Amino acid sequence: MSVLPLPGAEAAADEVATEPVPQARRRRGLPGFLRRPGGVFGAGWLVLVVVASLSAPLWRPYEPGQQDTANRLALPSAEHWLGTDPLGRDLLSRIFTAGALPLLASALMLVVAFGIGLPLALVAAERGRRVERVISRATEVFLALPATILLLAVIGVIGNRLYPVMAVMGVLISAAVYRVLLGVAQSVRQRLYVDAARVNGLGSLRVNLVHVLPSMSTVVAVQAAQLFGIGLLVVAGLAFLGFGPGEPEPSWGFMIQDASGYIYNAPWLMVPTGLVLALTVVAANELADALAGRAAAPTVRRRRRPLRRAVQAVTPATPADPEAVLEVRDLTVSVDDGPDLVTGVSFSLRQGQVLGLVGESGCGKTMTARSLLGLLPDGVAVTGGSIRWQGRELAGLTEREIDRVRGREIAMISQEPMVALDPMFSIATQLVGPIRRFRGVGRKQARRIAAELLRNVGIVDAQRVLRSHPHQLSGGMAQRVCIALALTGEPRLLVADEPTTALDVTVQAEILSLLRALVRDTGLSVVLVSHDLGVVADICDTVAVMYAGEVVESGTAAAVLDAPAHPYTMALLGANPHVPEGEPVPERLASIAGTVPPPGSWPAGCRFASRCRFAEERCTAPFPALPAHDTGSVLCIRVDELSREHATWEPESAGDETHVQPTPTAGVPA
Repeated sequence: MSVLPLPGAEAAADEVATEPVPQARRRRGLPGFLRRPGGVFGAGWLVLVVVASLSAPLWRPYEPGQQDTANRLALPSAEHWLGTDPLGRDLLSRIFTAGALPLLASALMLVVAFGIGLPLALVAAERGRRVERVISRATEVFLALPATILLLAVIGVIGNRLYPVMAVMGVLISAAVYRVLLGVAQSVRQRLYVDAARVNGLGSLRVNLVHVLPSMSTVVAVQAAQLFGIGLLVVAGLAFLGFGPGEPEPSWGFMIQDASGYIYNAPWLMVPTGLVLALTVVAANELADALAGRAAAPTVRRRRRPLRRAVQAVTPATPADPEAVLEVRDLTVSVDDGPDLVTGVSFSLRQGQVLGLVGESGCGKTMTARSLLGLLPDGVAVTGGSIRWQGRELAGLTEREIDRVRGREIAMISQEPMVALDPMFSIATQLVGPIRRFRGVGRKQARRIAAELLRNVGIVDAQRVLRSHPHQLSGGMAQRVCIALALTGEPRLLVADEPTTALDVTVQAEILSLLRALVRDTGLSVVLVSHDLGVVADICDTVAVMYAGEVVESGTAAAVLDAPAHPYTMALLGANPHVPEGEPVPERLASIAGTVPPPGSWPAGCRFASRCRFAEERCTAPFPALPAHDTGSVLCIRVDELSREHATWEPESAGDETHVQPTPTAGVPA
């Protein structure tokens, strides 16, 4: 045996790089690990054992060596709560008197292991590849050493002195600690706030103490808790083999070894000591699971709102657009036991068309798009309305049922290509797997199809890209690979969530041209989520403008963008920095004061009223959507007045402060 492995070491390095799962409710002042039953049990039992063991001389009912020969091997009683051993000694007194040694020895092992491994990891992560290589080669020597033989050799030299033995154990295991913490430290050192701290003049020690170590605290705590349990087993195992304290001084390992000789005629003797040792090790591991945020506790059941099947209740028997392949009617998306995020959203999409969902951040565009594939976050669900895809109802399908649609019929392109591509695998691996799964072909044929898909999305050197990893690709190239990945299942609908946001203008134009070509050549339908009206005008056939979780205006792209009817659409167009060719560049762009109201605080009437310069008192009362743009709608009670007056959302003049807090006006500006 070499150095003991660190449980969960493979996953530990990733803990620091992941975002914590949001919780619906938090109790103030209570640490996160104490919100799980495993964390409460682990922390509570360890505190009890530590306090009881270290204070045993103050409360134990008998001395550890005191014998009661009349009650040898006695069962639990009022005099001896846990019974007695073969010499009549009280088990309760001996167990907790013996507890101080394994607890302190395991703690010493942790101090030595992390005292060596953690600084080495910080230095190696900071000093670069050359220093890291030297330190890593040195630690590999310790990893290759037979730890058990070395410990026995140390015991042969210094005797049964467990504190020095466990200190040596800490030195040996520090190599494994270093290997785990090195990956975490290297990940943290690459973060922008660490670079900012270095730019601000912080020294190496301050950067590590203030920025790097706090980000590593979860991994350090998890590994320390698990190693503590391992240390307890090592101390007990050595004592069991006879390398612990000699009689009459008690030790858990010797007490278990002594009880093993009476397993047939006095089986109870094994229970108290073995149970305390087992519970202490389990408590350490439960505490580690709670610190890591893993699902050590049962999932809390949340009451889910009943799905209001608008297909039967509010939608007509026949579709609004018989030629539509996708029809969304009165869609509502809500947080479990929380506010609505999207309400009453309706739109339709024909084959070979592109629909643009437009609006500011926080208006519900992404939630609407993700609901089409059943990819809503945990705790968020479709609670009303209908999503009909080629005549089938998607709202309310189980995870297994919606899996038959994802990838094969409806696919998605994410906003950030590097999030969609796994950095651990080559492009070939990530394309060939879905192709084989969706199309049922062999590996060689799947690789040929993957190369053809890459060529179809404009990648010339397909074979080189297949051999590459995501970090070897540019942003535009990675986005093309993401489009190819979305096409592996030959879908008929593509949901593109701001696919050009992270790209420069030139690459953005290339990606838009690629999407247009795919729609033209394959008859693909696309739902495009974007806040860029220039992108929408360039590629979309129809538009749905969203604000605060609802569609405020919809229609053909040409009609909505050329003659906007809703003040919010006017404001978005006025703030658009894209200037058509041949028109003069404005001195100032229009702006919209304030921010989008968060879910749960939406007003009863027009949700844009608090930011609208055309708002009146009647805008605060509920009203239905009105028809507009022939096939579309508009959600504004003053739409006819604004149209007659040819109202526009003009930019404020320089120095005008009224745009900071707009005051609703009674009339329309001429």
